[in-house]
Amino acid sequence: MTKYTTASALAMASAASLLHAVALHAQQSSPTVPRQTEADAYTRYELLAPGSAKFRILYDVTATTAGARYYFNPIRTGSIATDERVFDRATGKPLVFDVVGGAVARAGGVRVNDSTQQYIRVTLARPVPDSGGEARVLIDKTYEDAKSYFQRGDTIVFDRPLGIKRNAVVLPVGYELVSCNYPSQIIQEADGRLAISFWNGTPAEAPLVLRAVPSSAVRSRATAVAPALASRLDERARQTREIVYFLQQPETHAFDLYHDYTEDRPGTSTYVNVVRAGSTVSNPSARNLDTGERLRFEVLKGDAITRAALAVPNVTPQTEAVVFRFPAVQQGTSVRLRMSETYTDAARYRLEGEQLVWDRAFGRPANAVVLPPGWVLTNSSIPATLTTQPDGRVRLDFVNPRPDEIAVLITARRR
Repeated sequence: MTKYTTASALAMASAASLLHAVALHAQQSSPTVPRQTEADAYTRYELLAPGSAKFRILYDVTATTAGARYYFNPIRTGSIATDERVFDRATGKPLVFDVVGGAVARAGGVRVNDSTQQYIRVTLARPVPDSGGEARVLIDKTYEDAKSYFQRGDTIVFDRPLGIKRNAVVLPVGYELVSCNYPSQIIQEADGRLAISFWNGTPAEAPLVLRAVPSSAVRSRATAVAPALASRLDERARQTREIVYFLQQPETHAFDLYHDYTEDRPGTSTYVNVVRAGSTVSNPSARNLDTGERLRFEVLKGDAITRAALAVPNVTPQTEAVVFRFPAVQQGTSVRLRMSETYTDAARYRLEGEQLVWDRAFGRPANAVVLPPGWVLTNSSIPATLTTQPDGRVRLDFVNPRPDEIAVLITARRR
């Protein structure tokens, strides 16, 4: 009887394995499941008690696959994950999640060959809207990983390659930073902790190594900084504004653009875009990327801006502003907005002889310029990554990790 039961169990296990393999192959081969895509990832690592090997991770990420109902976040091999919680950034409410294997993740659109990899599967608050919509998620979890976070004498070490491009590592209270191998901002938070923050503009992981020691100079509360100085100490990697310019033919001096940003200030219900002097604006439109909803807008000029009580300084009769309106942000919620416009600016975008010239300063951390059809890039004054769009247009992406402007000069010639 025992032999028969064992043989039957083996046969059943073999059959189950075969069925699993067939199902996995079908999932891998199925062209109907769109690939999981994401954007705007930012990770905050809060180092917990020295010697514990534990650090809290707050991971902001945006799911961008149209129609997706789930988002899959890998659990790094070698780390023990606990205390997981997941929230919808738009509403602030908790989201349902579970832990699944690689086969389930692949069936959900993750392109992975490692069937042993585990994932946090997040059930989104709503399917990702079509046409560029987003679903913003916050994943809160604690990792225990003695290889990444350890202690040598009185020195704590955080040694971890980081693939996400925007990151911050926060030291425990009462610790000063003594070394950091990756160019970073150092920002003291309100409770006295030091945050080491950076934007990795390279295609590789950042091989980050931090060392810190106890220090009585780093108090439990941050020393007050004068307002004029505090405005320069904003964490660049945490900023959410980004813009993409689509150049029309240079004879027109015109370019389409969209700019995205996240609004989380309670009570805010407008976004005001002041048109640069020398530019004209047309074709404005706006969307709530969380829901896909179209937003109201109006174009105001001169005294109309003053009468609307908008926070626009130095208004003149020539000052022009596009005002986008949306439901007021509630406490604990946020909204991701996309504003689109067409600009004409003969001074900054022009044709000189046979040469296209784009000459414009960028203040946001993430900016992109798409050349018009039929043009070949010949110069870029600021380092950029370059890709070719499916329609053949050239796109340049500029990342500025510093809190200042970059003066971008681009030239191009016709093919």
